[in-house]
Amino acid sequence: MPPRPLSVAIREIRDVLRAATPTHRRLRDAVTAVIVATVGIDLLCAIAAFLLERHAYHTEIRTLGSAAFWTTTQLLTVSSQIVNPISAGARLLDVFMEIYAISVIATLAGALGSFLQKRGQEIDDHKRSG
Repeated sequence: MPPRPLSVAIREIRDVLRAATPTHRRLRDAVTAVIVATVGIDLLCAIAAFLLERHAYHTEIRTLGSAAFWTTTQLLTVSSQIVNPISAGARLLDVFMEIYAISVIATLAGALGSFLQKRGQEIDDHKRSG
């Protein structure tokens, strides 16, 4: 009886977390790098948004907390109920964050596709040799 897809997926995720093979390690390292970079960009953009928007007329970004909420939702490509920024600098920041978010999604999709292709080759090679 062949293994069930869910158990295979859970085993692969566990192997990625443990870096069981070089292929698993590459995916783990790529995801880790994206997460660390995104958290750093989120923090920097939150500070920048706060500094750019806090005194703008009719802005909803008046505290560091609201700036962090807004930047996080923008980077998650979810958007928020906070009205878009008023100042030109914060609007440019918004465009940067949207470009970054789309690039991250494309990067993660590429990393996952590469991982799946390489793992498929490794599994096929193992079946042929065993």
